[in-house]
Amino acid sequence: MEQSTFLQKSAPTATKSAALQEPRFVRYTLTAIALLFLSFFIVLPLVSIFAAAFQSGVDVYFAAITHPDALAAIKLTLIVVVIAVPLNAIFGVMAAWALTKFHFKGKNLLLTIVDLPFAVSPVIAGLIFILLFGAQGVFGDWLFANDIKIVFALPGIVLATVFVTLPFVARELIPLMQTQGTSEEEASISLGASGWKTFWYVTLPNIKWGLVYGLILCNARAIGEFGAVSVVSGHIRGMTNTMPLHIEILYNEYQFSAAFAVASIMSIFAIITLIIKDVVAWKSKSN
Repeated sequence: MEQSTFLQKSAPTATKSAALQEPRFVRYTLTAIALLFLSFFIVLPLVSIFAAAFQSGVDVYFAAITHPDALAAIKLTLIVVVIAVPLNAIFGVMAAWALTKFHFKGKNLLLTIVDLPFAVSPVIAGLIFILLFGAQGVFGDWLFANDIKIVFALPGIVLATVFVTLPFVARELIPLMQTQGTSEEEASISLGASGWKTFWYVTLPNIKWGLVYGLILCNARAIGEFGAVSVVSGHIRGMTNTMPLHIEILYNEYQFSAAFAVASIMSIFAIITLIIKDVVAWKSKSN
């Protein structure tokens, strides 16, 4: 009797699984289409970049990536990343904490502000900083009087990069922290722990993989940002050109091998970022 009941209960599940099982031809066709699409739009362009980079020889390649302007662009890009990513990490954690753990007036407004860089064009974001900190901007006279340079200098590039990468950490953490709720934090506070200890020993261990994932996405966008940085940088060779801007200048000057050589460095950074992302995703699932 028990066996019959078990078979009756398991039969609908088995029938449902069989119904969801697509024919082999359909599965193979969809897989082939996906692989062809990815190969054509991702793998082939990536291979083409490296092929074009080495087309004129290894000596030309290394001469391009070791050129003073190229080294300055790589250095500036890394400096911007080192500054912008930690700033967005701090803001992202604070914003996610506030939006998920507390109820207050203006909560929806704060969430809208967090999402704003997704809706605003990077070029417009750059123009905003020009209007604020440029020579004819709102704070232009004061900045000039105090000999402070924002646009066409490192601070402007950092501000533009922070703006366009602002949502990535917060948007990774908000759904995660909403799912976890507040029960563990409330238990920690009720046992006498301070807010800082509660965050450090309770909240942070629960969100660490989401935080790392958000930082990786933020880092990838910061390295490749072009539009906003292009507006505020001034395109000064060896000073305010990041890697994307340096590649554009080389390409416009018909130095194709050099342009693709620097592009290959950016591609290597992107591949490393993807590998780290996959490792983090694997680690988070295993935990």
